[in-house]
Amino acid sequence: ASSFARMFVQVCLYFYCKCLWRCLKFVVRKLTGQCELQRICYNTKPGAARTMKIEASLKGSKSKRLQTSVSVHPDAIEKTIDDIMELKRINPDINPQLGVSLQACLLQIVGYRNLIAEVEKLRREPYDSDNPQHEEMLLKLWKCLKPNSPLKARISKQWCEIGFQGDDPKTDFRGMGLLGLYNLVYFAEWDTEIAQQVLSDSLQPKYSQFSKAEWEKKKFDKAIGYSFAIVGINITDLAYNLLVSGALKTHFYNVAPEAPTLTHFQQTFCYLMHEFHKFWIEEDPLDIMEFNRVREKFHKRILKQLQNPEMALCPHFAASESLINM
Repeated sequence: ASSFARMFVQVCLYFYCKCLWRCLKFVVRKLTGQCELQRICYNTKPGAARTMKIEASLKGSKSKRLQTSVSVHPDAIEKTIDDIMELKRINPDINPQLGVSLQACLLQIVGYRNLIAEVEKLRREPYDSDNPQHEEMLLKLWKCLKPNSPLKARISKQWCEIGFQGDDPKTDFRGMGLLGLYNLVYFAEWDTEIAQQVLSDSLQPKYSQFSKAEWEKKKFDKAIGYSFAIVGINITDLAYNLLVSGALKTHFYNVAPEAPTLTHFQQTFCYLMHEFHKFWIEEDPLDIMEFNRVREKFHKRILKQLQNPEMALCPHFAASESLINM
């Protein structure tokens, strides 16, 4: 009985707040002469704060046309904005900036949804050793990370040198599919110097705070390092979950002036790999069995950072440098 009463009160409170909120919006529109979308666009600076408010406003609208505007095809965005202006009785000639701002926000919102679909497709595609493109990417990963050490055979214990578990890396991609390989290759190809340094440190980390004697003693502890490739696939999983949960909206809406792309996601992966490596050294785990604890702590730290609407994990994206924030 008590649980039913509690549920009844919660339902009543929900409808009361919803009705009260709609009444307040109506009053504010009458007082200001502006709808909620206008107030957001005119009073909030470009970036995550504005786009997330626009997204919430559209999703929370009682109009089905506005609710579905966040999931239209990119080619239909201009038509969608015309529909919104018409529905809200806004004259585009008098409010030209509103259309520009809405377009920028919708490009980001729709782009984020499409990015999830693209990333999910890669995650679901298994590594196929009979596919020449897959094999070519795998060999490129080796060449980027170990340019001075030729791979003696496709099936080889040498793969363990870059952090795979056995003689054939294809078995390690099962969890994240091609997405794990795509991310590792991107990191190794476009951030080669840092990737090679992280790999080197993961094999034999050189902690500057240790004296030579301390290091000689500690380096025999095999758990001091980690498997580079396996951790890369694990961090791919972390990045994937941040994306799907919506946590990365803050970051992408701040760094991608238009639709976030797979390149933005891969550059975010590079950032997470570099930051996790530093975090691992700071945590100084006793052994590799502490990996899940360190990873979870790192995950919480990133989530906390992303709660800030001004947050941009890695603001200098090559993909965004030539674009102007609308």
